[in-house]
Amino acid sequence: MCGRFTLKTPLNQLFQQLGLDLDFGSLGDIPPRYNIAPTQSIIAVLGADQTPTPFWMRWGLIPSWSDDISIGNRMINARSETVAEKPAFRKAFAKRRCLIPADGYFEWQAVTTSKASKQPFWIHLANDKPFFLAGLWESNSKVATDPILSCTILTTNAAPEVAHLHDRMPVIIKERDYNSWLNDDGVEQALRVIRDYEREGDIGWQFAPVSTAVNNPRHDDVTNITPLP
Repeated sequence: MCGRFTLKTPLNQLFQQLGLDLDFGSLGDIPPRYNIAPTQSIIAVLGADQTPTPFWMRWGLIPSWSDDISIGNRMINARSETVAEKPAFRKAFAKRRCLIPADGYFEWQAVTTSKASKQPFWIHLANDKPFFLAGLWESNSKVATDPILSCTILTTNAAPEVAHLHDRMPVIIKERDYNSWLNDDGVEQALRVIRDYEREGDIGWQFAPVSTAVNNPRHDDVTNITPLP
């Protein structure tokens, strides 16, 4: 799964490094984030009118038909293997896909040699290069006076180099597939993008154990990604 991630890259560098020229002025000033957790606001890029546009969204998909905001707490991730069929995700997968910027994510590995039952690891690319997570989004007008935009992150089987930490990992969208993921209405095309990523395997993931302070979503500073000795 993907239950926490980081986005510490400054916005004036982020989208340039990711290969997108976006107007991010509407997002406001954003400090580095070292512990992004479910239900928090995150950035998602939508293919609005064929022009990629960033928006703030709540992490945890709230389907348009739901009148219970807490349903989003259980929908932070969508499995790529079943996303095209699951009632909560299939319409969003067909029509409302998005890109979610990140520069690392956390997973927890069960341990028996420590007082902690699970050891957190920060997983990232070389030089902390940012990347886009595959996401889906929805707009819900039933749970609040104003519509709530929300999103979820797709997951797949973990790449070999990190599979010993956790058997799942987020789906990454490569630059060559941005337009197909955002703008194509075809389910088969979206599935192709996912399968191509899965077949490529190792893209250079690096990882290191970090402090269990990251377990607390209120703890959000650089020590969350500082490798343990």
